[in-house]
Amino acid sequence: MKILLSNDDGVNAPGLQALRERMVQRAEVVVVAPDRNRSGASNSLTLEHPLHLFTHENGDYSVDGTPTDSVHLALTGLLDEDPEIVISGINAGANMADDVLYSGTVAAAMEGRFLGLPAIAVSLVCREDRCHHFDSAAIAVEKILARLEQHPLGPETILNVNVPNLPWEEIRGFRATRLGRRHRSEPVVRMKDPRGKDIYWVGAAGKAEDGEEGTDFHAVENGWISVTPIHTDLTQRSMIDGMEQWLS
Repeated sequence: MKILLSNDDGVNAPGLQALRERMVQRAEVVVVAPDRNRSGASNSLTLEHPLHLFTHENGDYSVDGTPTDSVHLALTGLLDEDPEIVISGINAGANMADDVLYSGTVAAAMEGRFLGLPAIAVSLVCREDRCHHFDSAAIAVEKILARLEQHPLGPETILNVNVPNLPWEEIRGFRATRLGRRHRSEPVVRMKDPRGKDIYWVGAAGKAEDGEEGTDFHAVENGWISVTPIHTDLTQRSMIDGMEQWLS
């Protein structure tokens, strides 16, 4: 098996390197990731200036662009042949509920799916300074890959995986989940720069509003690995007939 790894935390992020270390034991691995943290980049592509590719001593590649740029470059110009799957992560922090719309981790997986490959986005649900169990998330990916060998993903499916920040032996197992929903984000933080001009920091993500049983929030909170199948078709199909009448 040949695996393309990417992320949004940057090529040297501990989560990506932990996943790389685990995956090279079972597959041929190519890493193409942003050269720095690009969290929140979503599905953005760099169109106004050229991208630069850097080769690291261990054979990894980094790109001075977004997670989507990294996967796009890998699959449309860098690699001589396609890998069998794209895996994005391990992200330092949750990508649950509304997060998937902003997440560069999920976006890298989506780009793999757009370009015709199965894809997984994996995140460790922790605070960035308290992420202790990337190894648990790497084991989770390994077990999901084993299952995919017997039961491949559908042609439009991306798996969004969120792993509790626990030792592997304390994790209860896997749960198939739906996306929860967050409350409105916290207000921006207004400050002054050294010259007295106003500057703004985007506020923290809202807390769970819909965290009922069956959601990704509920699963992780209760020690389960959340596996949510997502796809890129945003059509609100239940509205189509009513919209046709409204337009008429």
